[in-house]
Amino acid sequence: MPLLDPMLWQDGPTLTGGAAPVVEPATGRTLATLALAAPADVAESALRARAAQEDWARASHTERAAVLRRAGDLFTAHADELRDWLVRESGSIPGKADFELHVAAQECYEAAALASRPAGQVLQSEAPRLSFTRRVPAGVVGVVAPFNAPLILAIRSVAPALALGNAVLLKPDRRTAVCGGLALAAVLAAAGLPDGLLNVLPGGAETGAAVVADPLVRVVSFTGSTAAGRLVGELSGRHLKRTHLELGGNSALVVLKDADVGAAVAQASWGSFFHQGQICMTAGRHLVHASLYDEYVERLAARADALAVGDPYRERVHLGPLIDRGQLERVHALVGASTEQGAKLVAGGTYEGLFYRPTVLAGVADDTPAYAEEVFGPVAPVRSFVTEEEAVALASAGPYGLSLGIVTRDAARGMELAGRIPTGIAHVNDQTVNDEAVAPFGGVGASGTGARFGGEANLDAFTELRWTTVRSAPAGHPF
Repeated sequence: MPLLDPMLWQDGPTLTGGAAPVVEPATGRTLATLALAAPADVAESALRARAAQEDWARASHTERAAVLRRAGDLFTAHADELRDWLVRESGSIPGKADFELHVAAQECYEAAALASRPAGQVLQSEAPRLSFTRRVPAGVVGVVAPFNAPLILAIRSVAPALALGNAVLLKPDRRTAVCGGLALAAVLAAAGLPDGLLNVLPGGAETGAAVVADPLVRVVSFTGSTAAGRLVGELSGRHLKRTHLELGGNSALVVLKDADVGAAVAQASWGSFFHQGQICMTAGRHLVHASLYDEYVERLAARADALAVGDPYRERVHLGPLIDRGQLERVHALVGASTEQGAKLVAGGTYEGLFYRPTVLAGVADDTPAYAEEVFGPVAPVRSFVTEEEAVALASAGPYGLSLGIVTRDAARGMELAGRIPTGIAHVNDQTVNDEAVAPFGGVGASGTGARFGGEANLDAFTELRWTTVRSAPAGHPF
């Protein structure tokens, strides 16, 4: 029996935001019809979540861990079905979908391990008492997740929040509400998660704002664009919500003078063109030593021209479609504006339907739009440098600070250079797009509020630290 039965998608409170088609970007076909959540539905779901959370928080850590372990197993057991949804609904190639499923399972296993972590520590005290800290669930957690890696970017917050005793309101992007929302709910329900603890609320910005503002939501985990993140941060501040923001990026890939050009180009192609460039960690600025620049541009353009672009569900391709027409028009406008300002189009720059050819731009400058801004498309702007000091300055410039890649034959030199460039993530002899469930993830500057996912960071993100003291008899006081 399929895990995702469309007849069961209305389990729980009836959503009143109307219906929307689930569209396959590659073909424009409607795959299913989805009920949307109106802002008014959020309050009802929050009440339901809060009521369920009280019993869940009292459940033993072994009970919570068992649900998450079973969920991890189910992501593997139902991989064929879930892969099809990721490919068809989000435009992923099968390999990218398999990566999401692998990480989703690992996120569940890592979350299960969180449930049994030490809950606090004993403190020294000047008074005759036992003094200790204890981590307690935050309560109801609001998760707002985007379209580009819909399964990973939802489960990495949902799984640890649940494991630590919270309930969750999940607002997936309406364009990927099945693989980024309903799939998670189906897996966790099959794993034995009690009713009411995970509430999926597909919708637009108004629904997301209602999740952030609801008085029962104590912690917000938002992943999305920097522009939207600023709005979420402002709204959260007004409502005194603890908020974790993982936002956009324009990450640099630095190719040093001693690098092997072939190896560097292989890294660069993956870093810029993986999932059509719709990844926050995408290599958006290629900084290449002047002695390697011409060869690098030529070989990267040749690789881009050789990549197959098409329907990932029906063809063997390297790149699938962009998510929708609006995204395609934005990408193409940035490429066009860049060439108008003097950048050289070396490869790509064309499209058919939502299929955008992998694009290489040479001769870019500080104000070249596709170099200065986050494109979120398969575009690789290439720029040269002469000295390492210039490379550090270029890589450090701009508002973002998410990921960094450095390619060199001298790994120690690469590590030293990485230490001089402010980013939340750095990879020596690898490109910028990497993710593991055990690793902290987050950026600095306009890329977010720091590492808030993975390992110990999840404990800080989804619990409150409570100070407790115990005396053997009531204390005496002077009045």
